[in-house]
Amino acid sequence: MEGTNPVNKKLAAALSGGAVLVLALSGCSSDDGNKELDDWAKKVCDSVQPQSKKIADANAAIQQETSDNSSPADVQKTDSKAFQDMSDAYKAMGDSVKKAGAPPVDDGKKKTDDAVKELNAISTSYGDLKKQVDGLDTKNQADFADGLKDVAGELDKLSKSGNRALEKLQEGEVGKAMGRQDSCKSASATPSTKG
Repeated sequence: MEGTNPVNKKLAAALSGGAVLVLALSGCSSDDGNKELDDWAKKVCDSVQPQSKKIADANAAIQQETSDNSSPADVQKTDSKAFQDMSDAYKAMGDSVKKAGAPPVDDGKKKTDDAVKELNAISTSYGDLKKQVDGLDTKNQADFADGLKDVAGELDKLSKSGNRALEKLQEGEVGKAMGRQDSCKSASATPSTKG
C-alpha cells in the first residue's frame, strides 16, 4: 500500500487538535501583581513546564510516526509509549497543582480542586488509550486501522472535553500572575505575543 495510512492521518489530526492543554498564556500582563499570587504561579509554572514539554514531545512522536509509512507494530509501539508519557505528565501536573495549594483568589480552592480532578481524569484517559493501543492486532492491517480509528475518536473526544477546569483556574488574576512567569511563557503552546 502506497502513501500514508489515512487512519494514521486521522490520529495525527486528532492529536494536533489539541489534547494538549498546556498553559495557553499570552504573557501580556504588565501590572505588578501580588507577591503571594506570583509565588503560587511560579511554583505551578516551574513544575508544569517539564510536563508540558513531555506532552509536546509525545505528540510530536505520534505525528512523526503517523506521517511516515510505518508498520502497524511501529505505530503501536510509538503510540503506546506516547500515551503512557502523556498519562504520566498529566498526573504529575495534577500533583503539582495540588501541592501548590489554592491560589489566593476567590474560589481558589474550588478552582484548584477542579483542575486537579480534571488533570487526573485526563491522565486516566490516556492510560486507557495506551491499553487500547496495546490490545490492537498489528498482524492484520485492516483490523489495526479500524482499531486506530476508535483510538482517534477517543482522542478527539478527549481533546474537546479536557481543560475546562484548567481554563477556569487560569482566569483573571491567576492567569495574569502565570503570564508573568518565564516558565509558563515557555510552556505555552503558542509563542507569547506581547500585549
